[in-house]
Amino acid sequence: MNKFKFIILIFSFMLSAFNAFAQTGNWPLKPITLVVPFAAGGSTDITARMLAEKLTVVLGQSVVVDNKAGAAGNIAGAYVSRAAPDGYTIMLNTSTMTANVTLYKDMGFNPQKDLTPVSQIALIPNVLMVNSDFQAKTLDKFIEIAKDKKIQINYGSSGAGASNHLAGVLFNKMTGGEMVHVPYKGGSLANNDLMGGQIQAVFAPLVEVLGFLENGKLRPLAVTTKTRSARLPNIPTVSEKLPGYEIELWNGIFAPAATPTDIVNKLNAALKTVLQDPSFRNKLIEQGSIPVGNSSEEFKKIISSEIEKWGILIKMAGATAN
Repeated sequence: MNKFKFIILIFSFMLSAFNAFAQTGNWPLKPITLVVPFAAGGSTDITARMLAEKLTVVLGQSVVVDNKAGAAGNIAGAYVSRAAPDGYTIMLNTSTMTANVTLYKDMGFNPQKDLTPVSQIALIPNVLMVNSDFQAKTLDKFIEIAKDKKIQINYGSSGAGASNHLAGVLFNKMTGGEMVHVPYKGGSLANNDLMGGQIQAVFAPLVEVLGFLENGKLRPLAVTTKTRSARLPNIPTVSEKLPGYEIELWNGIFAPAATPTDIVNKLNAALKTVLQDPSFRNKLIEQGSIPVGNSSEEFKKIISSEIEKWGILIKMAGATAN
């Protein structure tokens, strides 16, 4: 009787393993949920919906966006980290997640242990902007003023520890300047005060402020990435005057840890197909983003280096979220 039970147990295990393998091999067999850590209508959400539309065609299954905003993306990250590792729950997250490792004492999950990086989607420059009436018309002049400290420069951000805060921290360190940080409860509030002249500068994500730059309400002086932006080809990088300066935002796709490698590879291949689609690439470029697409292993290494980079800047700034 015991031998019979043992045989049944082994048979059941083999059947379960076969079913799991069959489902993995035929993935996807049902709709996929793409979790977005921020509210609907924002730049990350817009990119996610563009991506979901294209992935639906490539994968042959619906990809549905689910916004789970809160705690600077930590709520969504924790949710996805606890989801079944079967490829049916994935997430588009941003470089904010790697900064949160240092900002938060407890994120509710560990990005390096609880998530599998699949591929970066896009890089997003920050752009140093000033009020149109501010006396600095060029990056050179702005650096000169910051170094001489004759005029107080107040720069706004979307909050302590945000990329536009840390961009100013690094700028101060490399110029020896003393720009004063003014945190806001959102980037749009900082941009509004910049247009009103209450502050003198903002290092804003380019995708969020292109309209203001194009209509002349704000003046761009430099972008914070290694290379110039295709949308602002005549605007220099900060590193052209301050070698080594770099603040680069990004977004990318993650799956729960332990997601089978073949599913990760299939998803990675699908994402690369989407990123090679001219209409999708052009939409990203129109937003001021730079299309990427890399391997899971390459993305994993980037996560590690980003956690270290943002950690140094956050400690330098003394910023904390809790």
